[in-house]
Amino acid sequence: MHALITGVTGQDGAYLSALLLGEGYQVTGTSPRRSSDNSNLRRLMEVGALENHKFKYDTMDVTCASSVDAMITSQHFDVIYNLAAQSYVAESFVSPLATTQINYNGVLNLLESIKKFSRETRFYQASTSEMFGLVDCEAQNEDTKFHPRSPYGVAKCAAHYAVQNYREAYGMYACSGILFNHESPHRGIEFVTRKITDGVAKIVSKQRMDISLGTLDSQRDWGHARDYVRGMHMMMTQDRPEDFVIATGVTHSVRDVLEIAFSHVGLDYRDYVEQDARYMRPSDVPILCGDPSKARSKLGWEPTVDFEDMIKEMVDFDLFRHNVDPLKYFLTGGSADAAANR
Repeated sequence: MHALITGVTGQDGAYLSALLLGEGYQVTGTSPRRSSDNSNLRRLMEVGALENHKFKYDTMDVTCASSVDAMITSQHFDVIYNLAAQSYVAESFVSPLATTQINYNGVLNLLESIKKFSRETRFYQASTSEMFGLVDCEAQNEDTKFHPRSPYGVAKCAAHYAVQNYREAYGMYACSGILFNHESPHRGIEFVTRKITDGVAKIVSKQRMDISLGTLDSQRDWGHARDYVRGMHMMMTQDRPEDFVIATGVTHSVRDVLEIAFSHVGLDYRDYVEQDARYMRPSDVPILCGDPSKARSKLGWEPTVDFEDMIKEMVDFDLFRHNVDPLKYFLTGGSADAAANR
């Protein structure tokens, strides 16, 4: 089996590459351009994908139809996972056109190319809980109406409906995973969970004194990316294509993240966190909570990583990245100097 993963250098791309390689797949991963250094390949190196002889890294820009066609016709792909996106919600308010170009037009380019050249290829689209936006129900499932509150959510909604249309109109195996927030040590620094865990590590290592955040009351259904890419793979191995919500069914606030992250290193977040209006969104989504009942019953999918354990894992990863050995830190009673990873 040969898989193409677009946006492979991101958190999900790295975890999905490792999963598929472990299943014996040949994997081709793409991003818009090759970097002059290995900084954008860091995640792939950390999960061991780059050193696997069945993994190939290549260039493809999903916003360029000719680039997509050249890739699709160059070799046969059994499955394509589209993870390419401008995935930072705050940035979508600043760059709505660029966000739409990547998150919607890019999906159309892939679907059209598959329709023209490789109709038997299975296609996965990374949809998002941000499509639900302003919700009017306690938990969101596959039938909940969309009310996006950001250009990111709007573009993802359009792409989601495009996948549905190509599935129904052309009989393609095309499905979408409506994934709720999923985190890990490989999450981008710009996302709030990682901003917090990286900030904690910098405070411990005396590189900074505080963290500036927007609202602390937003609630999200947070799970681990490793669990969520497993859900993606399960969707693509079904007899027929269907859309699935992947979520834990439990919400936590930004304050909860702060409490766990700071308490893990023996600190009180209230001494180090300030709210800054610059990080408030023009229209925010106060709460999102997924209902993964369909994924549980039809896929047999279940989350395996506890929320608190996930946040602690991220803090430990960032401590080590900032030259503080987590184990030594705890054994020495919270001394960053004694725990310096030198």
